[in-house]
Amino acid sequence: MTRVLVVEDDPQLVRALVINLQARRYGVDAAPDGVTALRLAAAQRPDVVLLDLGLPDMDGVDVLRALRGWTRVPVLVLSARQASDEKVAALDAGADDYVTKPFSMDELLARLRAAVRRTEEAPPVPERTVVETEAFTIDLCAKKAVRDGREVRLTPTEWHLLEILVTRPGRLVTQKHLLQEVWGVSRSDKSNYLRVYMAQLRRKLETDPSHPRYLITEPGMGYRFEG
Repeated sequence: MTRVLVVEDDPQLVRALVINLQARRYGVDAAPDGVTALRLAAAQRPDVVLLDLGLPDMDGVDVLRALRGWTRVPVLVLSARQASDEKVAALDAGADDYVTKPFSMDELLARLRAAVRRTEEAPPVPERTVVETEAFTIDLCAKKAVRDGREVRLTPTEWHLLEILVTRPGRLVTQKHLLQEVWGVSRSDKSNYLRVYMAQLRRKLETDPSHPRYLITEPGMGYRFEG
């Protein structure tokens, strides 16, 4: 059974999430604050975390940073905060997705399924297990990225996106395919997810992120890795 940790202080929303998740055979633990969330995460080892940012005792981003200190469990942030800098802060802290309240339960569940699927499904064995460029090296077996002799910290979502691209060198990967594979959605109006994550990957890997050499945008179509 897949276990979900719901970290949320709104009792009505917690009840709705628990009912919907249990109806789909998920195991659910709920925490109303950050301290309880970190204790339950360590004790129950959930498969995915739904994390509200506006907690009564600490900011959700601090909870996220604490989790990332010892686990790469997928974390989906749930928040009423809509400012782009808030989203960037959560993503930079290690969030795998950001869902703005109010949200569609069906879409949230689709994203949750995608997050769980990324951890359960083994990627296809690539032709090359190590991808080397002048700027960085990707070890697909060890799931490590190294730049300038130092390991680059990537979130699970960043890694999954990068892995899809580098295992298809020189080939266009469409926005629809990436959205479906990484987030479980294929609607083109969600392409802003791709823009945010590709910007993060370029910032972490490219020598000149504003003029990328390896992670290339094909306007209106998708992305391509040039090795």
